[in-house]
Amino acid sequence: MSTKSTSQTSPPADSEAVDPAVWRLAFTVIAGAMAVVFDTTILSVALNDLATDLHASLSTIQWVSTAYLLAMFVTIPLTGWAQARFGGKRLWIVSLSVFFLGSVLCALAWNAPSLIAFRVVQGIGGGIMMPLMTTLIMQAAKGRNLGKVMATITLPTALGPILGPVLGGIILGLGDWHWIFLVNIPFCALGLYLAVRNMTDDKPAPDAPRPRLDTVGLLLLSPGVAALIYGLSQIEGDSGLASARVLTPLTAGLLLLAAFTAWAWPRSADAVVDLKLFRHRNVTAASVLSFISGITLYGAMLLLPLYFQQVQGRDALAAGLLLIPQGVGTLMSRTLAGKYTDSIGPRWVAFAGFTVVALGTVPFAFVTDSTSNILLMAVLLVRGIGMGAATIPLTSAIYVGLKPAEVPHASVLQRVVQQIGGSVGTAALAVILQHTLTGAQNPTALADGFGTAFWWATAFTAIGIPMTLLLPGRQKTADNQDEKAASSSTAAEASAEEMIETSKITQI
Repeated sequence: MSTKSTSQTSPPADSEAVDPAVWRLAFTVIAGAMAVVFDTTILSVALNDLATDLHASLSTIQWVSTAYLLAMFVTIPLTGWAQARFGGKRLWIVSLSVFFLGSVLCALAWNAPSLIAFRVVQGIGGGIMMPLMTTLIMQAAKGRNLGKVMATITLPTALGPILGPVLGGIILGLGDWHWIFLVNIPFCALGLYLAVRNMTDDKPAPDAPRPRLDTVGLLLLSPGVAALIYGLSQIEGDSGLASARVLTPLTAGLLLLAAFTAWAWPRSADAVVDLKLFRHRNVTAASVLSFISGITLYGAMLLLPLYFQQVQGRDALAAGLLLIPQGVGTLMSRTLAGKYTDSIGPRWVAFAGFTVVALGTVPFAFVTDSTSNILLMAVLLVRGIGMGAATIPLTSAIYVGLKPAEVPHASVLQRVVQQIGGSVGTAALAVILQHTLTGAQNPTALADGFGTAFWWATAFTAIGIPMTLLLPGRQKTADNQDEKAASSSTAAEASAEEMIETSKITQI
């Protein structure tokens, strides 16, 4: 008689659990990134105060925002190369330190030109930080639980529109514009402390091959994107597309981007951005949808506060407070969107999100000068829920199936595409709004013009709904594959043991 042996196996890993090290890294980079996001949203309500205190025209003060944005786009393409050259931890600390220095200098600015120059310093640091934050977390997550992780690391961009205008109004009510920049210091200091303490030193070995910087590609891509963004930003308040101020930078930007495409495509990963990532269907679909989401998010954010200000006569702070429900809705849906992105895949979560955003924009097409703000805030809450459900799967889908070395390129691609989409959306809806408001002299006519513009915003969002079907469905995670392999191994061992036992019995 023989005793059947039992195989002791360890329980399968919980595929829904996120490595604590990933969470630690996520909260470390979020602490620093909050400074970048708050700086942008707080400043949006301070432009009039800056123009008054610095004795500059509003068109000059607008460069405080424009110069920052252009500086960001010059440095974004450098992120992938710089990380490979210096390591993620060192690059994060340096870029956050540059942003910290820029914030202090901005607070000490003595006139408009000095403030604009110091905003460029801020933009250089912020331009590297935002794509680097995503890259570091995606590489640490190793393809697992992307929905949950993205719902966390995109938290700053969700909190910014909610708290930024309110915080800016409080700061300007209690102090002056200098505190708009000084408020960044605690975030930067905390972010630097946590980075030094928590981030793993990934400095390349001294004998490791040093990546070469694609100088030609950088000189084509960075100015190309900057010129395109600048040209689009000039449409609002200008004479339209026929203006030389718009056509000249737009044409130059498009030509530079075309030249970059011709240069970068055959060089693949050796280019400053690997365009051959577009061969992955999920990268292409997520990029197109990121472009559309940029139009939806930034374009509508142009219309919404202007409606409250021009039609209802609200000031900037009141308009910002009325927009809070949209941000609250975005926060409410983020956790569920991340969970379902991991469980059922990005496709159907994005489909539901874009559909809800489109439906949540339709009521604004019927606004009048007397529409109840309670009703509009309820609609904004619904629209925000849709935005949270739409953006989370997009930011995770683009990384599905990519190798670790491809992640930095994907981060830069998504960041650039979404921001260009935002600029296109803002410019297009600005032109539409200018056209629809021509001759409008009373609140009723103004409301009708805004209604037409909101129909266009709805149409832009609706275009993305069928595009979501190109996103990947449910993916097998590495944990699932490991469990399956372990299960197969255990079954094989059991079968072998059973054969041995049968052989022994037969011999007896």
